[in-house]
Amino acid sequence: MEERRAIGRVGYSANAVIVVCDTQEKYFVHTENVSPLGMGIRVPEEVPDILGKDIILVADTLIMYADVTRQEKQGDGSCIIGISARKFSEDVLQYLFDKIALEEEE
Repeated sequence: MEERRAIGRVGYSANAVIVVCDTQEKYFVHTENVSPLGMGIRVPEEVPDILGKDIILVADTLIMYADVTRQEKQGDGSCIIGISARKFSEDVLQYLFDKIALEEEE
């Protein structure tokens, strides 16, 4: 019997922010599509090579911890990156809560 299910991507267009975990650099990006396992994101040309880096993505009502698994240069200078979702670790959750608490106190 042939398997009829597939894990496909669907369009998900939203402005977003990614934070590179080890450098804490922030970049404004645009999501392109999403699947149960990851997401495609368009990043501007000034974003350095972040292939293999851990990032945190914030888009609309979504917060995702992910690995950058693909980075492909596009004709207009931007890049499409592919990310693969990761489970939040205790350290990452603590970082998020600490940063949120700092911003609320200011």
